[in-house]
Amino acid sequence: MPQSIAIVDYGMGNVRSVQKALAHVAPNDNIFLTDNADLIRSADRVVFPGQGAIGACMQALNAHNLVEVIKQSALEKPFLGICLGLQLLFDHSQENGGVEGLSILPGNVVHFPKSALKIPHMGWNTVKQTSEHPLWHNIDDNARFYSVHSYFVETLDTDVITGSSSYGIDFTCAVAKDNLFAVQFHPEKSQHDGLQLLENFVNWA
Repeated sequence: MPQSIAIVDYGMGNVRSVQKALAHVAPNDNIFLTDNADLIRSADRVVFPGQGAIGACMQALNAHNLVEVIKQSALEKPFLGICLGLQLLFDHSQENGGVEGLSILPGNVVHFPKSALKIPHMGWNTVKQTSEHPLWHNIDDNARFYSVHSYFVETLDTDVITGSSSYGIDFTCAVAKDNLFAVQFHPEKSQHDGLQLLENFVNWA
């Protein structure tokens, strides 16, 4: 039976690419972009992407009246956060002197330390699977995924960490709790393994 998958569209994410990738792995499902809280609330699954500045994203979420429905969805149904859709789940970001997040998970978003490495971290990087999870099904440990970011999450609950990467330092790049899974990288830009992760999400019970 076809299911409905809402991609939260608040003007700050690569939503068309996410929609196209999901349609490729789930051609019979109803996959739609929306900023309508009622449609998000009624969807079977929710994908929460994001790009750009976290402060602007929070402003956009508030302007579209989406904060509460995202919090509710993250607690109640299969929920996938992508890039800023991971960072926004946490309490606080260092960006622009401090920005409050959604506080769905405990922790902070911090800037990469100064080093000889270029910031933002942009390109392909391996992902170490630090715990078993259905969304890692048929994806090799240390598979490569595509990332673009200057900040990373420091979670206060290490039990939620399910993937890590290294760019000058080791950092959390995937978290999971109950029905929620979120990644720092872009599965929609990560070719075969990214599509496999999206397919796993679509089929995640």
